[in-house]
Amino acid sequence: MGLLATLIYKLTEVPGGMILSGLFLGGMVIALILIGGLILTWLTKLIAKKLPFWTFYFTLTAIAFAIFHYQLYSPTLKIVVPENYTGQVSLIKSNVAENILTLDSNGIGYLNEWTFNHTYSKPIVLDVNGKNLEEQLVGFNNSSFFGLGTSTTSENQIEIKSKSFEIVPEDKTDEKQYYHTNLSKLVDKEKIK
Repeated sequence: MGLLATLIYKLTEVPGGMILSGLFLGGMVIALILIGGLILTWLTKLIAKKLPFWTFYFTLTAIAFAIFHYQLYSPTLKIVVPENYTGQVSLIKSNVAENILTLDSNGIGYLNEWTFNHTYSKPIVLDVNGKNLEEQLVGFNNSSFFGLGTSTTSENQIEIKSKSFEIVPEDKTDEKQYYHTNLSKLVDKEKIK
């Protein structure tokens, strides 16, 4: 029961699809786990008659809920930006072993593949002096904080995958400014090969 309650809570923070919330989409997966568990338990009961139905069912759903929990895990990144920085923040999928979350003057940082693939939650963003910039962050849209982008370098056509959001001036909080950073000229190509 605890796994189900924590799953429902976690689903309130998961990004959704085009028009459906993460809670609704995740609720559909939970319903599939519950119904699929019943069907699988019933089929197993036909083969192994001495197996207690409800014990097997609750064990099976607990395992499925634990796997779903793992799939939903998203690290909360702590990003450091230069003082008075406003503009697009771009986190590049790269070959680095450790994430580089202290951004350069162009708002570029680097994530390893695992972090890039599992991050969807809103990050903690501070400037170099420790000032919290949470009020100045503007995400991609209401259902997904990070915008996903792909571009290529001009020289050797290396693909650059990025997750981005904006840091806006204090007088424009909650207003998307549509900043754009030309990543193909600014990214460290050694980190994306």
